[in-house]
Amino acid sequence: MSGDAAPRADDPTEFDPVAFLEAAVQIPSHESVESMRSFVVETLESYGVDASVVADGCIVAEKSSPAPADGPHLAVNTHLDTVTPHVPFERGPAADGERGHAAGNPDDVIRGRGSCDAKGPLAALLSGFLATEPTRGRLTLALTPDEEALSLGAAALTGKISESDPRLDADLYLVGEPTGLDACTAAKGRFQGTVELSGVAAHAAEFAGANAVAAAEGALAAIRTFDDDSDDHPQLGAPKLTPTVIAGGDATNQVPADCSITVDRRSVPPETAEGFRSSLAVDVRGSVPDEVGVNVALTDRESPFFEAFSTDPDHELVGSVADAARAAGDAAGLGERGGAVRSFGAATEASYFAPAPTVVFGPGDLADDAGAVAHAEREYVRVREVEAAADAVERSIAALLGSR
Repeated sequence: MSGDAAPRADDPTEFDPVAFLEAAVQIPSHESVESMRSFVVETLESYGVDASVVADGCIVAEKSSPAPADGPHLAVNTHLDTVTPHVPFERGPAADGERGHAAGNPDDVIRGRGSCDAKGPLAALLSGFLATEPTRGRLTLALTPDEEALSLGAAALTGKISESDPRLDADLYLVGEPTGLDACTAAKGRFQGTVELSGVAAHAAEFAGANAVAAAEGALAAIRTFDDDSDDHPQLGAPKLTPTVIAGGDATNQVPADCSITVDRRSVPPETAEGFRSSLAVDVRGSVPDEVGVNVALTDRESPFFEAFSTDPDHELVGSVADAARAAGDAAGLGERGGAVRSFGAATEASYFAPAPTVVFGPGDLADDAGAVAHAEREYVRVREVEAAADAVERSIAALLGSR
């Protein structure tokens, strides 16, 4: 399918988000997004939109109104890449356990890698972008190539990598991810670090040396109690710190000189990566013997970690998206599905856009009653939900920027 623009709707002037999604899911983008990027660029160009590939492989397209100073600059963003492995495309009725399953009248669903994370949201954002000719402000479409990896594209696009030239500095951001058509205003950050304990090796038969593995008991206690005095965030709840990997010692008859503990941090505002690192270092230092050295380091990566973000639930952007989602869901016959204002369950590139007001929105779910959906072999999205999401994006953009 790569190399061809998306199939058009019956009306050749209208973009069909479902046809686009069916084609997009068939393009593998877990190892390289080159084919997917070409497909999107050619689709945009087929609708008369000039698209540029910039900043480590990002796609950027813009629409400016006749009065750009009279309204905000809104950016709509999602990513082109998927996780491994590629899962083939399939379309059919919803199965037991999938949303949209109903005895005798199940919804159609699209299955396959990227169907909800995040080619379904991409289809909705493209539809809204192509359908809108703003009467005030500006509209930018910004698609990134490696959200599932290091997010180097998004970091370069926003100037968060050293010597990068920021190309995106909008007033408002709408980020496409599977939210079940809810307007998600916050997400926890995600950091990774290592607690390194250094002792002195000695023969295990002697009362000598400084045991780094034994010191891990105190370090783990410090990790366990790290958030005891933390306040819950009003949108995200409590932060979470989890030890995930521990390693130490070289021989069974030797006092070990080294031990390392890898930790996973899910943060809430206003904690930063460096603030977390330095605070944990103080706590661990106070919980292990003086003769054992302590070093706490963040895992090296070329792009910044995703820090937590939150947007005021009363902001105009939030109300516009939530209202649009409810109206679109009603029009699609989805009942009470969508339109809630809540936090998002995973870290995203939305982090890089904060503190600008940001909402995460899209069709599909991270998980359903039967288990994981996004990143799982059973990944799917309801067709009616993709259509409703496209409608909601168009309504949201029109509410914020007007539309001719």
